[in-house]
Amino acid sequence: MTHQHDAQRRRFIRSSTGVAALVIGTSLVNMSRPVQAQSLTHLGELQAPNDLGIRLPSGFSARIVAHAGARLIKDRWWRRTQYRWHTYADGGATFATADGGWIYVSNSETIGLLGGGASAIRFDAEGTVVDAYRILGGTNVNCAGGATPWHTWLSCEEIDFGRVYECDPYGERNAQPRPALGYFKHEAVAVDPNLGLLYLTEDEGDGRLYRYVPAGLNAQGDLNLESGTLQVAALAPGSDTEGYITWLDVPNPTPGLLQTPTRKQVPESTAFNGGEGIWYNDGSVYFTTKGDNRVWQLDTNLNHLQRVYDAATSDNPILTGVDNITVASGGELLVAEDGGDMQIVVIDSDGNLAPLLQIVGQDGSEITGPAFSPDGSRLYFSSQRGCAVFGGGNGFGITYEITGPFTEFMSI
Repeated sequence: MTHQHDAQRRRFIRSSTGVAALVIGTSLVNMSRPVQAQSLTHLGELQAPNDLGIRLPSGFSARIVAHAGARLIKDRWWRRTQYRWHTYADGGATFATADGGWIYVSNSETIGLLGGGASAIRFDAEGTVVDAYRILGGTNVNCAGGATPWHTWLSCEEIDFGRVYECDPYGERNAQPRPALGYFKHEAVAVDPNLGLLYLTEDEGDGRLYRYVPAGLNAQGDLNLESGTLQVAALAPGSDTEGYITWLDVPNPTPGLLQTPTRKQVPESTAFNGGEGIWYNDGSVYFTTKGDNRVWQLDTNLNHLQRVYDAATSDNPILTGVDNITVASGGELLVAEDGGDMQIVVIDSDGNLAPLLQIVGQDGSEITGPAFSPDGSRLYFSSQRGCAVFGGGNGFGITYEITGPFTEFMSI
């Protein structure tokens, strides 16, 4: 079946790296730097917890769109989808639909026997849930992932020798494994559409930052995820915080059980303390490392790495347990906490920090999967172990939607 989104006009150019790069419309990547409106760090103080236990700035509201094990109701009891939302929701992203609606995709960080994989919630143009369905099954501990410019979802297994699976958010095509992206404890992946490269994080205490160089394009004209070169980042000797990256080929990206793990195959490569979320925006990829509570920026054109936040040295260390990450229209980073104070924290281009929201009473949980609707007016995320029935943070997960004056802070 032909997707409506496949008809979007796009073309490829040859980048300076020698690989095909995707040029797409401004609905996906703003090719010029936006004019910045007021930063999301100026939303104001968080108010008292609402009836869902969420603290928000004035003018914002929240609702539950799904909770683990429950059917997602459409608009009448006789028109409900039979699909039950998955447990332990993790990384997520949104995708536009032809009718003006959108889809929110979410991973399930549990073993395949208990569900696992990834699922999707479909909304109409008014934001009403109209469908829910599975897009990936039979996989294990799917943590975060990443959206592609050609409208697929890359779901990452966070297990030893884990793989990446390419999924169709629209539910029309079967998910496909992408072993060329490597076997390791995957966390997340981001696509640089200008250079035609993928960047991947690894959730190990001595994990690596990887880059995948596709072998050209596939038959559909998208980046080839079946054949390419997996590389690992190496900073200059003596530097572990910033500097220029050298990319070194990984000799065996798909090691067997008794073979050398991917992260240990290139001794000169740089270790990162627990790679977590990663997101591309305007010529850079931003990623987090949980072991040292850092947020990093890699300029993908210059291959230069620097820290944009470090809890150990920050003048305002309100962000800990760094995990999933996304980017708002104005370029602000939104970082979700795994534990910490159960916040989503905004970091603006000047390095200012402010909490966007806080979940109260779910300290045993973590916030996962932050993603804006395509028009930037709604924010989706989950409390991975939130309990919708009895409250607290020892349940199987709740997925929320936040609405408010986000568009007043959008770039113009």
